[in-house]
Parts: sequence; C-alpha cells; structure tokens
Amino acid sequence: MHGTPHIVSDVMTHTVAAVGRKANFKEIVQLMEQWKVSALPVLEGEDRVVGVVSEADLLHKEEFRDGDPDRNTQLRRLSDLTKAGAVTAEDLMTAPVVTVQADATLAQAARTMAHAKVKRLPVVDDMGKLEGVVSRGDLLKVFLRDDEDIAEEVQREIVSYLFRAPLSAVRVQVRDGVVTLAGQIRDTSLVPVAARLVRAVEGVVDVEFELTGPARGPEQ
Repeated sequence: MHGTPHIVSDVMTHTVAAVGRKANFKEIVQLMEQWKVSALPVLEGEDRVVGVVSEADLLHKEEFRDGDPDRNTQLRRLSDLTKAGAVTAEDLMTAPVVTVQADATLAQAARTMAHAKVKRLPVVDDMGKLEGVVSRGDLLKVFLRDDEDIAEEVQREIVSYLFRAPLSAVRVQVRDGVVTLAGQIRDTSLVPVAARLVRAVEGVVDVEFELTGPARGPEQ
C-alpha cells in the first residue's frame, strides 16, 4: 500500500574523506579544512571503519593548553585529558563507532543519530567497510520534496484505499509540506488511521483535516 521509503543510500555523501589510525594531528586538521567537514572516519585494513575523530576530539588540546587542571577535573575528565595529549587518530578517535547501513530507512538513521547524540554517521556494508557518510542535513533533504509529489502519493497510497469513492469524496491539498484532507467520508473512525499514515509519508510536515461524516437523512 505504501510508497517505498527513502533509504540512507538515497541521500548520503558517497565520496568521503577518511584517515588511517596513524594519521597525525596536523594532517587531520588539514583534511577537515580541505573537505569542510567536522569529523572524519578512521579506517584500517580494507577501509573498515574503526572510529571517528571529530573537531570536539581535537579541541581538547587547545582547551587544556593554558595549564594543568585541578585534581577533580583530572578525575572527571580523564578521557578528555588523554585526548589532549594525543597526536594520532587512533588515540584521538571515538570508538567503538556508531554506524548505519545504506539500506536503513531515514527514520532508522535519525533514531540512531538521536540515541547516539551525533551529527553524522559513517555508512558501512556488512563487513564494516566504509561506503559513505550521512548527516543530519542529508536526512532533512526529504523535506525538500515537492508538494505536488506528496499530494500524488497521499492520494494514490492512502486516500484511494481508506476513503473509496463514491461513498467518500476526499480532496488532497498540500502546502509547504502540510497535508490537508477535505471532504465527506462515510466512516469517521478512519481519521486517526489516516493521520498516522499521512504523517509517515516522507516530506510531510503535518496533516490537517476538514472532513465531515455522512449526511443524515430526513428525520422521521
């Protein structure tokens, strides 16, 4: 019934900068600047992802440059202090790394990002080999979908099944991603079902209803 959802491979960046375990601090900074990215996957062997080094990992060196932190800070931020003294990717990186596969849906990728509290995910195959990177911005691309395209899918995949003519007459309008279903329907109990299905359509921002139930006959 439903249209095929977009998957990570539809929106991810396929050409990705990465570093090996032995990449030095300055090399990492230079590569980030060159590629205009804030994090780099760390690879070993045949492009297998073993970690990610980010600007946050690198900034600890600057943060603790001015002097020695007090004992409480040392105990509380031991990992950060270790990274402040690191000079290679293997000591700077965050590992194990959270990844996603190319056939994951955008919703699955978004949940993974939210749970891990990260802005981007390396995309890997079954063997952990790097295939690309997907970012928050990539996942939001779905909301650039044309209103006309959304309306056509809602009409074809949802309205034509739930509100069949001639018993129901429902019009679909979409403006800036907000779907409005208007008209007369035979079974108003289907409205919550329609709301759930329409919100699941990619690119939909919200759904509104201007629906009425079946017309009453004259009172006896």
